[in-house]
Amino acid sequence: MTKRVYDFAEGNRYLADLLGGKGANLAEMTRMSLPVPPGFTITTEACREYLAAGTLPQSLIDEVAGHLRRMEAAMGRRLGDPDDPLLLSVRSGARFSMPGMMETVLDIGLTDATVAGLARHTGDERFAWDSYRRLIQMFGRTVCGVPADAFDEALTTEIALAGVPSETQLSPDHLRTLVETYKKIFLEYAGESFPQDPTEQVLRAIRAVFASWNTERAVIYRRQERIPADLGTAVNVQAMVFGNLGADSGTGVAFTRDPATGARGVYGDYLANAQGEDVVAGVRNTVPLQELAALHPDCFRQLTGIMAQLEHHYRDLCDIEFTIERGTLWMLQTRVGKRTAEAAFIIASQLVDEWTIDLNDALRRVSGTQLDHLMFPRFDLSGAPKPLATGVPASPGAATGRVVFTAEAVAAADGPAILVRRETNPDDLPGMIAAVGILTSRGGKTSHAAVVARGMGKTCVCGADAIDVDPAAGRFTVGGREVREGDTISIDGTTGRVYAGALPVLASPVVRYFEGELAPDAEPLVAAVHRILSHADAVRRLGVWANADTPEDAARARRFGAVGIGLCRTEHMFLGERRALVERLILAADDAAREAALAELLPLQRADFVGILQAMDGLPVTVRLLDPPLHEFLPALEDVTAAYARAEALGAVGQREAELLPAVRRMHEQNPMLGLRGVRLGLVVPGLYAMQVRALAEAAAERIRAGGHPRPEIMVPLVGTVQELEIARHEILDVLASVEGAPAIPVGTMIETPRAAVTAGEIAGAAQFFSFGTNDLTQMTWGFSRDDVEGSFFPRYLDLGVFEVSPFESLDGRGVGRLVRLAVEEGRAVRPGLKIGVCGEHGGDPRSVAFFHEAGLDYVSCSPYRVPVARLEAGRAAVAQPGRGSDTR
Repeated sequence: MTKRVYDFAEGNRYLADLLGGKGANLAEMTRMSLPVPPGFTITTEACREYLAAGTLPQSLIDEVAGHLRRMEAAMGRRLGDPDDPLLLSVRSGARFSMPGMMETVLDIGLTDATVAGLARHTGDERFAWDSYRRLIQMFGRTVCGVPADAFDEALTTEIALAGVPSETQLSPDHLRTLVETYKKIFLEYAGESFPQDPTEQVLRAIRAVFASWNTERAVIYRRQERIPADLGTAVNVQAMVFGNLGADSGTGVAFTRDPATGARGVYGDYLANAQGEDVVAGVRNTVPLQELAALHPDCFRQLTGIMAQLEHHYRDLCDIEFTIERGTLWMLQTRVGKRTAEAAFIIASQLVDEWTIDLNDALRRVSGTQLDHLMFPRFDLSGAPKPLATGVPASPGAATGRVVFTAEAVAAADGPAILVRRETNPDDLPGMIAAVGILTSRGGKTSHAAVVARGMGKTCVCGADAIDVDPAAGRFTVGGREVREGDTISIDGTTGRVYAGALPVLASPVVRYFEGELAPDAEPLVAAVHRILSHADAVRRLGVWANADTPEDAARARRFGAVGIGLCRTEHMFLGERRALVERLILAADDAAREAALAELLPLQRADFVGILQAMDGLPVTVRLLDPPLHEFLPALEDVTAAYARAEALGAVGQREAELLPAVRRMHEQNPMLGLRGVRLGLVVPGLYAMQVRALAEAAAERIRAGGHPRPEIMVPLVGTVQELEIARHEILDVLASVEGAPAIPVGTMIETPRAAVTAGEIAGAAQFFSFGTNDLTQMTWGFSRDDVEGSFFPRYLDLGVFEVSPFESLDGRGVGRLVRLAVEEGRAVRPGLKIGVCGEHGGDPRSVAFFHEAGLDYVSCSPYRVPVARLEAGRAAVAQPGRGSDTR
């Protein structure tokens, strides 16, 4: 029989795929003899079975019953015992952390019959009734879909009737009344009475946790974090320990290092007389973990010792949940903690210094996405702006936007928005994803807002308790000042400060380091980035080149670590004032007029190439001959038609209008992506490619005469058949031979049509190199026009799960990627050692870089600002797949 349930003592941390992250780590702590309340884990396989069948199999129910009996024996208590009841928690626990996205039910086992026994056993009647009202509320919302607002309104009413400031001051009598109110609410919305059978409570809670894998917020979070949808969640059933038994009890979250900055030390939050959900929800402001040393010195010493033990065991920052029940410490969870991008680099470098990990491990523990976040700007505080308020710096960064108070308002906001809440909950996730920053008046570094924001790299300030948030009125007030919805504020996630208006920003220190303005040891973050990125350069096999069209972009790319230009788009050199010359070329009535226009373009094009070759002296520069359709250099057909009609009505049609309208009509295409562009231009517009080749060859010769070392390459775009490339190559070589002093210039092609990919063996016979244009290859393989579809049906496709991520953002490995692999294999079969790169923007996407490494490409090319990201990811790909060589290029 398939084993679907594991006692904590039966698992370990290496079974996370089966037991989920939480279950695997509870098992690991149990094996380490740490104080973990007993329990068991129902596997992710069981979840997948339940989601497919819609019911719990009887064999699983029987397994759960057997483990419950063993737990009762271990605890000396029985589920449903009216004198001394065993109470349970039922928690989700997926393979990858999804904070707050799935369900939890606490205090299972309380009924009308057992609540009195709990009061007698603990000697605390208030605690017993408070626990019962929590169970009805959580079970009702999670299992039966009772609106949370219904319970919240009843609680608010009872607090007002009691004349106390919060629920923690409600008396046992008031809590009894509240329980009866909650049961009526449950009956009204659920259509049934609150279940009085503890075993039924357990089984229904298990079903609800399994089902929560497919709730809207969980689906949105998985999509955001790129977590596979087919993993399922485990369920952890555990004996309850209580942090809400009075002043000698409490609950907290601890980090072995600061997850925001990476600083060494003891960090976290503690909340006396509370359960864990109170800390995570952020509904009550916590105290810093260090204050536990004064409140419970013995527990603090034990906790810090366990923290050190866990960090040494996991060799990483650990995030720990714990409860103190009447002076006894219990460990409820540990995991490798989420952290900000800054903390990720600093902690990885620290652990290398401490001989805990090596540089390869450090490289695996950071990502290109995190490095990208570190390149965002920071606020310029030189003007000493006065903050509106100061809260907890939960997730670093600088964010400026309009104030909104709901997730729906974020989507409707005019421009960047900052979501302002008393505290966030999982239903706010869509707004948190869309907002540029998050501000809450409650909570700390371990609240829902903080944890989710850090995971997404969003700027976040929590616990700004001077702010009184009033969403119903569309405002918040602070110090007598009112800030309305739509007003602009700035939040600094590094300092926790909140400012009115938009603050100026400065380049991040990481960008200043790349620009050469800061030394590698200027500050800890820069030093960590320099160290890990230098190691990535040392181990990577993939070269990293840049897409650059101007000397300025080329110089920046070189400063950022590019070792070549993989795509120089010549069409960008024909814009602005030069557009008139291209128009003359298109409108030329005869060869003489066309040659005159080309002659005027030649020196301008040559000067462009001289500047770029100079900026990249000694490094390869791949120049793509003109690619876009010529009509893009002409006015729009609608504008020309309207202008001609006006001129005709006034009897003032001039020569230009008379020539322009038929030319625009002739050049107009219904689908320019598939029309007269790329190599087709070179074959049907005499002299166009010859002029560009001559300009490049003359520029290279000029640089040689000046003592430079130019390395130009010529790339023919949009080839679909080898005959096109052979004709274009013949003309190119004739021009190159006619330029005195020009160096040998390789001629290659872009592989950007499916036909080119599947006939790559033929094309390789005429090409000295390949470069994949994955933007167009993706469009043509999928049959998508990128400009048209990304804003139309792509959002729906993402919602439906057709895409995990846009194929224009990360390469479609199964479709487009298969064409890439085929072209690499067939091209090198004909021309061994064929140099192959990619110059679409996929070249800077972290996941795509890993694919290109595995597919055997020689280099990736991307925009200058993504060069450091590609360098890092190329190194990560190398250490993820050791043994493929370490040519650093």
